[in-house]
Amino acid sequence: MKGALRIVAGEWRGRKLAAPEGDATRPTADRTRETLFSMLVSRLGSFEGLKVADLFAGSGALGLEALSRGAAHCLFVDQDATAIRAIRHNIAALQAQSRSDVRASSVLSLGPAKEPMDLVLLDPPYETGAGAVAIDKLARLGWIGDGTWISLETARTESVAIRGFETETMRDVGKARLHILRRSD
Repeated sequence: MKGALRIVAGEWRGRKLAAPEGDATRPTADRTRETLFSMLVSRLGSFEGLKVADLFAGSGALGLEALSRGAAHCLFVDQDATAIRAIRHNIAALQAQSRSDVRASSVLSLGPAKEPMDLVLLDPPYETGAGAVAIDKLARLGWIGDGTWISLETARTESVAIRGFETETMRDVGKARLHILRRSD
């Protein structure tokens, strides 16, 4: 496991996280995560009790950041075996097993949801359009409800247009573009 990621705030502030080996994943930098969570806090107020999904999870840093800030539960989904190992390692190191569900599969192979998530965090490979495809499918399967907040990280050069969703706000940080989306009427 390569390192150098840290939890930005909350119960586990400053704790180190392992990133998956190799180049298959691109963990969200601490500064980008800090900006994203500042954007989310100004909209959500608090993470207390939230049900969160960290999709294309990589190291699990986004979901673990939400758990550190008080989210009740997080579903982590990634199809890369080294990413799954890193996620499980990080969850164990933080003793967050009881609040975590890890699925080694494609985001697009998730079945129907029992109930919508409060927050969906997506950090798909850049320049693939995978985030937009996933959001559309997850909405149809009930993972995304009327009250769900969605964070989508893309390359700075990418724009996002998904039928039935509006961009609440967008911010560029380094090479990343952070989009906060909601269902539109």
